[in-house]
Amino acid sequence: MAATMHAFANGAELASNLADKVAAALSAAIDARGAATFAVSGGSTPKRFFQELSARDLDWTKVTITLVDERFVPADNPRSNHLLVAENLLQNKAKAANFLPLYQAAASVEEAAKLATKATETIGNPFDVAILGMGGDGHTASFFPDGSNLKAALDPKTPRGIITMEADGAGEPRLTFTFSSLQDAKLLVLHIEGESKKDVLAKAEGAGDEAEMPIRAILRRAASPVDIYWAP
Repeated sequence: MAATMHAFANGAELASNLADKVAAALSAAIDARGAATFAVSGGSTPKRFFQELSARDLDWTKVTITLVDERFVPADNPRSNHLLVAENLLQNKAKAANFLPLYQAAASVEEAAKLATKATETIGNPFDVAILGMGGDGHTASFFPDGSNLKAALDPKTPRGIITMEADGAGEPRLTFTFSSLQDAKLLVLHIEGESKKDVLAKAEGAGDEAEMPIRAILRRAASPVDIYWAP
């Protein structure tokens, strides 16, 4: 599946344009059926985009936001994606949105995944918008090349919901939506910044095993072309 590249001069320009794109998609979903669903990535890259989007004028009370993936840490942990979203997206007008976290207080990450799957079942599918990032090793969401459950996570037959993932480069155990949960998003965006990430993307778009660079599964098998938003 061919991807569509949108290149911008800098991160601020990218953030503003991506916020416009996502706000329009969410508004269209609200107009069509009275609600919108939105899955977002973590890490430092989306901060400016979150801040831009939080000020956009739409009916946020009808938007449900969740995370593409999360570390198995409480919401007040500095490495929590929940904390990132709370401080940068769930502000301004977007404070009125409904947020469904993936982290659940549980005795194990496996139990937390079951609870998160149940909690997010109310979202429905497909997502109206899903935003993914990409690591320097070609991982996306928490689909790591050496991930403990990578094969199951990427298998389109694995049910929608949350799966656990552990990997050498992941730090804490992870909770991540399965590929089947993300691949048919109505608007699926890969948000990357930096020259090095562009080089990684070029490699991912070439021949090779999906297990070596899991982002290939998204680029090759998403239900519609992926919109790539990049800035140096």
